[in-house]
Amino acid sequence: MRNNTSIIYNICLLIGDGIALIGGLSIAYILRVSISHVPITASVSASTYLKFLLILAPFWLFTFAILGLYTERYYENRFKELARLGVGTFVGIMFAISYSYMINRPIFPARLVVVYGFIFSLVAVFIFRTVARAIQRKTFSYGIGLNNVLIVGSTRMTKNIIDSLPTKITGYKIIGIVGCNKNILGNELEIKTYDSFSDAVSKIHNKQIHTIIQTELYPAVKDNDEILNYAQSKHIAYRFVPGNSELFVGNIKVDLLQSMPIIAVHQTALIGWGKVVKRLTDLIVGLILLLISLPFALLVIIAQKVSCPTGPVFYKVNRYSRYGQIVTIYKFRSLKPAYSNMSPEEGFKKMGRPELIKEYRDNGDKLDNDPRISRLGKFLRQTSLDEIPQLFSIVKGDISLVGPRALDTFELEKYSKKNLILAVKSGLTGLAQISGRRDLSFEEKRRIDLYYVQNWSFWGDIIILIKTVWVVLFHQGAA
Repeated sequence: MRNNTSIIYNICLLIGDGIALIGGLSIAYILRVSISHVPITASVSASTYLKFLLILAPFWLFTFAILGLYTERYYENRFKELARLGVGTFVGIMFAISYSYMINRPIFPARLVVVYGFIFSLVAVFIFRTVARAIQRKTFSYGIGLNNVLIVGSTRMTKNIIDSLPTKITGYKIIGIVGCNKNILGNELEIKTYDSFSDAVSKIHNKQIHTIIQTELYPAVKDNDEILNYAQSKHIAYRFVPGNSELFVGNIKVDLLQSMPIIAVHQTALIGWGKVVKRLTDLIVGLILLLISLPFALLVIIAQKVSCPTGPVFYKVNRYSRYGQIVTIYKFRSLKPAYSNMSPEEGFKKMGRPELIKEYRDNGDKLDNDPRISRLGKFLRQTSLDEIPQLFSIVKGDISLVGPRALDTFELEKYSKKNLILAVKSGLTGLAQISGRRDLSFEEKRRIDLYYVQNWSFWGDIIILIKTVWVVLFHQGAA
């Protein structure tokens, strides 16, 4: 049985977006035409203006739909949602201007109406969606509109699903688990368990099940067919979560090989034209940032020579990048000369503080008061000015603006999935750096790096770059 809650929510979003768009554009008209005394460029009555908005609103909403704003993937991610709302609203404004040109009649009475319209309609839609999300989650807390889930399998992935689907936020309510491996699921599990799938469906009415999630395949094909056939015959949504989750989160394509369906799984979504676009972005943005940063680089060089005339200005080290290629990374030196070009272990041992090695590694390769860092170096790290020389490597093509952190051989050799991370170039910044890297362990950072590699998107890179600016300005997470 299908759960129509998401369809109802999407319809409400569609109607609300239309009202919010028209409302925002109407406010723009009132501010510029009705309140302002500055002469307007074209005489467009309020009724004519509103008529045009009603005509153009369906196109606006169609644009939102094309951008995926009525799919859970985007309306549950606030930053992605806002970015796409901005694009959709801008496209709608451009279409309105083009439509005005085609019919040879003015729609906007003044240019400021266009500017105000973009701002107020975007804000209005975003506020409406924020309220809609809050109302939806409130209904979840009352048990309204929940998606009842039956999980088949008691694997490690089952535990991950349970932990990642809080009912009051996602609306997914796990009503049962087929199989009970207490070593994985724990003894304090409050969800009812069943010995077999047939046992579960005999005790749970099929109208109470909206989704079946299978987390393990049974050795007998007939057992797997039983689950899938039941879902299809009862019109229940069926999902399969592979045990090897890293394998199937990349770029997946289904093709035919001599009339046989085959699944192709790429190590990364960064293939084809994506690689070209990413390289062009690195080249153009990297050059712009390099030119902007040159005066700051000069000041840093002078400060380095004044504070420590005999010490080197730059710190260089070899790091892994794409396909295991070793590249030279340059930074402005932030360590005291005595500990430069040493591993952390070597540096702490040299200063007679070997007990700091474990604290450094356990704290995510960071110490709040690292005795190896100079006073100037601490300032350079806090402001991220020490990273400026890496812009040369970006323009050269050794690394990218966005990517997994460039790791040395010692760090990467102890990570079992290093070859998956090395499917793309290392980056100046990355998803792990903007995810609160002060609090993340080495393993957690690498999992985030791996997620980035296998789920790359151009918009994702833009979001990471914008968030990096926030992190640098407000010193959140800079190491």
